[in-house]
Amino acid sequence: MFKKMMFILFLACALGLQASVTHTNPSLKSLDAEGEKADFLNKASLNVASNGEYKFTSTVGTRAKWDDGISLLNFLDSYKIPQSLYYQLPVEDKELVAEIYAGATYYMLKDSTGKLLQAFIPISENAQIYINYSGNSYKLSIIPINYVVSDEVVALKVQHTPYQDLLDATGDRALAGEFISAYKNNVNFKKYIAKDDVLAVIYERKYRLGRQFGQPNIKIAMIETNKTPNYLVSFNDKYYNLQGKEMTNFLLITPVKYRRISSKFSYGRRHPILGIIRPHYGVDFATPIGTPIHAAADGRVIFAGIKGGYGNVVEIAHADGIKTLYAHMHKILTRAGRYVKQGTVIGTVGTTGLSTGPHLHFGVYKNGVPVDPLGRIKTARVELNRKQKASFNKLAKELKAELDSEVLNIDNSNLFMKKIVQNM
Repeated sequence: MFKKMMFILFLACALGLQASVTHTNPSLKSLDAEGEKADFLNKASLNVASNGEYKFTSTVGTRAKWDDGISLLNFLDSYKIPQSLYYQLPVEDKELVAEIYAGATYYMLKDSTGKLLQAFIPISENAQIYINYSGNSYKLSIIPINYVVSDEVVALKVQHTPYQDLLDATGDRALAGEFISAYKNNVNFKKYIAKDDVLAVIYERKYRLGRQFGQPNIKIAMIETNKTPNYLVSFNDKYYNLQGKEMTNFLLITPVKYRRISSKFSYGRRHPILGIIRPHYGVDFATPIGTPIHAAADGRVIFAGIKGGYGNVVEIAHADGIKTLYAHMHKILTRAGRYVKQGTVIGTVGTTGLSTGPHLHFGVYKNGVPVDPLGRIKTARVELNRKQKASFNKLAKELKAELDSEVLNIDNSNLFMKKIVQNM
């Protein structure tokens, strides 16, 4: 029997087929780092029954966008999957489900009858909802997202504008936007940038199924003004110049008067045995019910209503790709489409949704990616301490040397690019 099983699995691999055993969870490799060619999307699945019989079943993989206003419960209903899978989740995971965002690309694998076999629904760059049909029943869990990381370099001579030239060189609109945003209050692009000034960036890009995934992470950048180089270095989710002075442009006010921080921000870590992660994409400010909640900055309200485990929620879009989220509110005192000023009362603290006590869950997102709110609040602007400064100086020196060497490679076409792929 063992030899027969091994031959079947070998045959499946030789034919480029996805192998799954009905009484165990299918391998995630078909979707992640091993599936980089995206040939997951049109496969046949080899099913091996518990009695050793085997058969080929036609399956179809699809890539789709998550519709605005659709909840996970709606999705489960549409495929006749028991809602109890959601209600049986731990409280922390139920809250994370509310992080599903409109427009997110998710993946499904169905059999020839349309029955859902697997679904992978991202809730962030690091975590996804995994729905799996196995042993005549469905399972639902939150698992890490596997991806390929690429360190990429672009160096060019400005011909039009820094934004347009970066976009033309890389095709990466998010990278061009982040570059401009990072320098926004430190470099006057219209006044001081001239043709043939040099621009260079070392950045990190994630890829999933051969496609760019998430947002670029600029490690170091440089742009000339009047032939003088202006560097910035990313350190602890903020930008600094080479002297270690913070260049972060967008800072928020604390949205509520609070007694204590009951839970801090965390991307979470993968459990070494269970393989699950428990991130917390925000800061929880413990404070009494009815305490006023203020808009952390000027912006436009893009959502005001109920959002899964977050209960009553307000979301505000701000400048520079920043979005703030205010959850578990008792009362919502604004509406979608309204423009608010920093400090405007938008609601009151409550304990709606999945909440163990009155508090404000405050989330901050940069280009859709959750970031630590405490690093964006005005009171958080502090000088690097001695230990941090030493670490920063070492990192900045290494990155600057690498970037400067790449600038020398600009050829007569005014452009140099390089990509180094690292499996994650």
